[in-house]
Amino acid sequence: MSGTSKNAAIDGPSENAPPPKFNGELNVHYISYGSEKESSYLPAIRQLISKDLSEPYSIYVYRYFLYQWGDLCFMALDEDRNALLGVIVCKLEPHRGGPLRGYIAMLATRSEYRGRGIATKLVRLAVEKMIEKDADEIALETEVTNTPSLRIYENLGFLRTKRLHRYYLNGSTAFRLLLYLKPGIPFKPTFPPEFPAGYGEGHGQISQDGQGSVDEQQVERQVARMGIEEDVYGERFDVTGQ
Repeated sequence: MSGTSKNAAIDGPSENAPPPKFNGELNVHYISYGSEKESSYLPAIRQLISKDLSEPYSIYVYRYFLYQWGDLCFMALDEDRNALLGVIVCKLEPHRGGPLRGYIAMLATRSEYRGRGIATKLVRLAVEKMIEKDADEIALETEVTNTPSLRIYENLGFLRTKRLHRYYLNGSTAFRLLLYLKPGIPFKPTFPPEFPAGYGEGHGQISQDGQGSVDEQQVERQVARMGIEEDVYGERFDVTGQ
């Protein structure tokens, strides 16, 4: 995950300061996304995910995921305040002719509601739905310095499998994390990639606060710049296969 947070630490009051933490009672309701909810929720989803990113994403990027895998998108709503508190967006498709891989593309929670278990609940719902749909594994990327996100995913059983140098547009390095859902999946054969590892999954931006997005055009731009990957044990290899 990466991205440039707009909510940098400040010394005093500012119009750009993050809102204070909400400490009251919450009535959180979790629902899945459906096309009938687009007019009500898509603008709020875009605003929530892009708030802390250095550049916005087209509405077509969101529709790419939500139209095809809307049942893998879950929203956390505070119905008392009519507010969207968090959202997770995923996809599920075969990975290089091998395992059926789920992919967590976007995860966001409103800053004033973080620390209440909302992000963890959203990830659990997505994982359970992908298990229901017979997924073999689930993948994602996060910045190596994004300790809160790493803690969430690793507490749920995700493992660091690769270290991706300069993976994001801001030059940050990432870990690729995988959750294996069935025995023997790490050894299941796949077709050799025509593009660098991870092509088609997205090289989007996700802030240190856990917000993120995937842009397929950015993937294509970054493919040309991808060079060396390193696994978590320090082994380096050329992802282009040259």
